Amino acid sequence: MGFFSAVKKLFGGGAAPETETPDVAAAPETSSGTVSSGADAAREERPQPEGSAASPAVAQAGGPAPEASVPPSADAAPAAVAADGEGMQALTLRLRQAEPRLSVWLDIVLDGVETADDLLWQRLTFLLSALETPAAEASSFVEDFRQWARRMDYRYVADFRSELQYRLALALDMEDEEDERSRLFLKISQGLSRTREQFSRGLNALFASHGELDDAFWEELEELFIMADLGYEPALELVERLRERARKEGVTSAGDVRGLLMSELAEIFQAPRRITAINPPEVVLFIGVNGVGKTTTIAKLAHRARMQGKTVMIAAADTFRAAAIEQLQVWAERVGALFHSRAAGSDPASVAYEAMDRALKEKVDILFVDTAGRLQTKVNLMEELTKIRQVIGKKHAGAPHRTVLVIDATTGQNALSQARLFKEAAGVDELILTKLDGTAKGGVAIAVAMQEHLPISYVGLGEKLEDLRPFNGEDYARALLGESEPVGGRSRDA
Repeated sequence: MGFFSAVKKLFGGGAAPETETPDVAAAPETSSGTVSSGADAAREERPQPEGSAASPAVAQAGGPAPEASVPPSADAAPAAVAADGEGMQALTLRLRQAEPRLSVWLDIVLDGVETADDLLWQRLTFLLSALETPAAEASSFVEDFRQWARRMDYRYVADFRSELQYRLALALDMEDEEDERSRLFLKISQGLSRTREQFSRGLNALFASHGELDDAFWEELEELFIMADLGYEPALELVERLRERARKEGVTSAGDVRGLLMSELAEIFQAPRRITAINPPEVVLFIGVNGVGKTTTIAKLAHRARMQGKTVMIAAADTFRAAAIEQLQVWAERVGALFHSRAAGSDPASVAYEAMDRALKEKVDILFVDTAGRLQTKVNLMEELTKIRQVIGKKHAGAPHRTVLVIDATTGQNALSQARLFKEAAGVDELILTKLDGTAKGGVAIAVAMQEHLPISYVGLGEKLEDLRPFNGEDYARALLGESEPVGGRSRDA
């Protein structure tokens, strides 16, 4: 459950509470971090101001206890808002009359707020109060975000509005809300622009140049799939599936194959049902070669879990590279997660066992275990991962609950071979496809899902925190084929 998965009264159409602004002043100064990269990562390296302390969530996860601070007076909040031309009653009325979408609510409370100052934090606190968020949780969220914005040196709301909406969607358990689905579809469309430029253009030309379906049409379609990096065997299989579907549905026109392809891709990407109940803590094992973005993916997932009110631990069982341990520790500190490691060269299974023991004692909700990314031989890989699985399972029955393979979309057909090798050597439950925004080889997602029958749980669409998003096969297919609107239904979230 998210931080605020209690009643969302405004969203449900009920009356908004007529309440005074909650006491933001009661919240301690926090120092919870966030995942970033590039310029954002560089800014994160700046030393934090003296006197800053960990957020309540960090403290629960084993961080230092929060210190007292001197935030703005809560008594001044109503006056500040009124001086801005927006009394609390008028603000409440606007929220109640607005379309029940997170982005619309955020537009209302941010109206006239341009900088990261007291008025912003008062407005956010008011919004959370209107959604019947417990005061302590609202204060924790607002202060957590305020400290992050301060560390990142963000001064203007326009610089971080998207990040704010993303965090609110996670915390309010509204990621599947229609507005957020539209934002996700837009990101997928933007991320697939290079792939779509080649693939969709080729499809349009093919459909336009053929009237009735014939052998020449199917041969050209197969070549187009190969060029989109599906590979020979997946391309051949997909064409055969389309031909059979066309025969069964009586389709004879080339132009109607687009609809068949949409249906076929939706079926290929359909995730199998699985038992999600686990005995806490949930243990997730991450595997994948070096350089695919495994470390930052773990950090981003840890941040997602933190925003949903969960306590997280990250275990650095990749002891092969000392830099891997240090990098993962930096990310753990930024997202407010517990971290467990040993010196470089230590036995990875021992690290995993100790982390499992500690996660049980400290009642952690989720334990993420990183593993080495080397692939010298399948035998060595099998032995190391099998040992890690065994020691975790001995300490915690049923663990690891999920094994996630992270692959880089820019590697094209090499990603398909990695999926096959890791599946044979270590067992894989799901995939995370990274760097999808930087490749013209996005068709590899189809090949992996079809050939290895592995569900894709998340896709990386950029460097920012919000660019790691739950994968929805129907939306992916629409974006790939150049459709302009997302489809209904829930996106798949692990």
